[in-house]
Amino acid sequence: MDSFIEIKGAKENNLKNISVCIPKNKLVVLTGLSGSGKSTLALDTLQKECQRQYMESMGMITDFISKPNVNSIIGLSPSISIDQRNNNRNPRSTVGTVTEVFTYLRVLYAKLGIRECPYCGGQIHQRFDTGIETDSVIVQDDNPTDGISNTNIYENQIPCPHCGKKLPELTMAHFSFNKPEGACPKCKGLGVVNSPNLARIMNVELSIRDGAITFWDKFYIDRYSEAIDNAAKHYGFSISSDKPLKYFDQVGMDFLLYGALGGQFCRHFPDIKPPKTVPSGRFEGIITNLERRFSEAGNGTNKKLSLMFHQAICPECNGVRLRKESIGVTVGGINIIELSKKSLEDVSLWIGQIHSFVTPEALAIAKPVIDDLEQRIRRLLDVGVGYLNMERTAITLSAGEAQRLRLASLLGSGLTGVLYVLDEPTTGLHARDTGRLLSVLKKLRDLGNTVLVIEHDIEVMRDADHIIDFGPGAGKNGGEIVVIGSPDEVAACEHSLTGRHLSGIDKIVIPSKKRAGNKKHISIYEANTHNLKNINVSFPLGMLITLTGVSGSGKSTLLFDVLGREAEIHFGHSQTIPEKINIKGLENVSDIITIDQSAIGRTSRSNAATYTDIFTYIRDLYSSLEAAKKRKLQAKHFSFNVPGGRCEKCEGNGELSISMHFLPDVLVKCPVCHGKRFQKQILEVKYKGFSISDVLQMTITDAVKVFCDVQPILDRLSVLEKVGLGYLSLGQSATTLSGGEAQRIKLAKELGKRTGGHTLYLLDEPTTGLHPHDVKKLIALLNELVDQGNTVITVEHNLDVIAISDWIIDFGPEGGNAGGEIIVQGTPEVVAEDIRSKTGVFLKEMLKK
Repeated sequence: MDSFIEIKGAKENNLKNISVCIPKNKLVVLTGLSGSGKSTLALDTLQKECQRQYMESMGMITDFISKPNVNSIIGLSPSISIDQRNNNRNPRSTVGTVTEVFTYLRVLYAKLGIRECPYCGGQIHQRFDTGIETDSVIVQDDNPTDGISNTNIYENQIPCPHCGKKLPELTMAHFSFNKPEGACPKCKGLGVVNSPNLARIMNVELSIRDGAITFWDKFYIDRYSEAIDNAAKHYGFSISSDKPLKYFDQVGMDFLLYGALGGQFCRHFPDIKPPKTVPSGRFEGIITNLERRFSEAGNGTNKKLSLMFHQAICPECNGVRLRKESIGVTVGGINIIELSKKSLEDVSLWIGQIHSFVTPEALAIAKPVIDDLEQRIRRLLDVGVGYLNMERTAITLSAGEAQRLRLASLLGSGLTGVLYVLDEPTTGLHARDTGRLLSVLKKLRDLGNTVLVIEHDIEVMRDADHIIDFGPGAGKNGGEIVVIGSPDEVAACEHSLTGRHLSGIDKIVIPSKKRAGNKKHISIYEANTHNLKNINVSFPLGMLITLTGVSGSGKSTLLFDVLGREAEIHFGHSQTIPEKINIKGLENVSDIITIDQSAIGRTSRSNAATYTDIFTYIRDLYSSLEAAKKRKLQAKHFSFNVPGGRCEKCEGNGELSISMHFLPDVLVKCPVCHGKRFQKQILEVKYKGFSISDVLQMTITDAVKVFCDVQPILDRLSVLEKVGLGYLSLGQSATTLSGGEAQRIKLAKELGKRTGGHTLYLLDEPTTGLHPHDVKKLIALLNELVDQGNTVITVEHNLDVIAISDWIIDFGPEGGNAGGEIIVQGTPEVVAEDIRSKTGVFLKEMLKK
């Protein structure tokens, strides 16, 4: 069995005592309906046991780590898992920093860069020969904040070869916005500064005594009204707490905003000493006070204070994050910030031309860095993220993009004998790029690794060496292996839903006639946000519209950053200041609902039941039971978020976090409530034999049966089941949900509201994480929404959804700077015949079938 990983008696979650042999050094796909058990086997059984055994091999105590519910696993290899969660929430992290491409470029700019002497204007080449004498000096930082700046920065200085003046020697650190040497001193390398939002701070139509300052209560109004009136007498200028702010002159407004000690006010009365006490007229100033408190609170940790500020581009660095000295260094005529704005594809071309703008001597010295950099970028291009630019912040990446960045880094490791576990790596990929990804997975396999992929994509399945199909259903109706074998063997299995889709027996029925719509439109003119190239586009209403194109071509920018943003403002859902975008026709819809793939919660306390308000109705139901009334229990006692009924040992989490020092923290079951989350008396209250803890562990499908007599609960549960989430547990933590699952929960919540009128729905790849059988259910739901008189616009790569759409708007020709254009728009048949469309190539093939 050396050539297999042998699993015997796996019973974790919904797995039904399954035994299976996974061939080593093969590309193996685990597939099946959502919730059928494939992730449980790959991540909760194999990967978890790998971690546990690794810790044991390191001599670490593992008694508190629960062993997966499996009889035995033989032939296990060291494992690396790449899931769909983008856990990088650091605003300083960018594509360039997480891939280390920016690190290599910093080396090149420190060694190959050219800058201009600020004294004589002569060109200074960054130095290689260490023979040049340097002086070490200390530069005082007068404003150390944000955890990146030291009070003293040690700096080497070198003489200008032309005029002899001493200049700071620029090192790698000077090209990093995360280092004090390189970060802009104003914004500390963030590119933005928090500025007071005057519109929220004060109402100029009111006087101070009438509440013009929005965050002052009666105490502060009385206290500072007296100070302002007395200050006017002290300085002899015209200002009154009874006068509306719009009548204040410049002197009065400077005093109100910046206070008696502020530079803006002191310039008016340089020879008059400020009052010594508040009653006599000493006043700090509204903005001065807010900025001080905001800084003391830790730049945004106080939510009430945060509301009084908005982010603005840093006036000193104009948002580029680096010091001006660093920005002045160029290689090939461009600085490192200009290079960061280019796509990885374009950076690759720039590196290929580097020999034309540096000397042979310098090139020879930098060659090892250049070679490594070329290989690193090539791997990023291979996984289909060449359209990303380096300055893109990590927190804006989709789960699929973040996953592919991690995959690219693994390609360079050269490891062999490893078990790689990947969770739906095709997420967010255009059909054109799926082939590239498959090549990458095969490279990992050919190095002598086992590549285990959780996947629904038909093309990936067809290219696999081995398929393990789970089912037959989801949740409690799954957990079994339906068929194992080669793609051809699985396709021949007619009782396998996967096999039926592989063989073409089950396929989406493409309607022969498309909807004509209601003849009304929403039109956008000269859109140029991000990479959009002044495009004009019209969305026909009363249709199912799909935006297609390769990753990074501009689909999401148009739908969410342009149409969605402006519509949210138009309907009062957003207070964002509108941009100058020419958009017409929003009056033709009654509301907008945007449903993206962002998480429904950042903590383990958030789940499907709390997000959709189902748990509120469930708690009300339990508090109305006779057993609850006898114990004088209210709805709040059935909440795991507040004290009263929850277990206080784990504070209602059911788990405790154990610090592992250099390894990720491990969660263990609470020893007091044993994972039940509630106190004993709460658990004694039961509905149809189920405690509140039992309900949280139920799947949505099971809960439908239990609460079939409680209409408000049943209505909401039914919609969740309708969007293909019946397999989810009601209490499953939001942090464990995929982007696709989070989006479908949001969709279910909105559908449960029963909105009237013509609603515009914007969706972001709703098929993410769905088996082809579940895609059919989603398509039926989207069609139902349109048939009710609404418009649905979705970004999508799934060819089934694209083929049944009424209207397609296809973007390209490539991603990033090479995208942002509309290639073709029309019915699927029109797009399929356009030879310029990369989507059309694959769509035409599908329509033929």
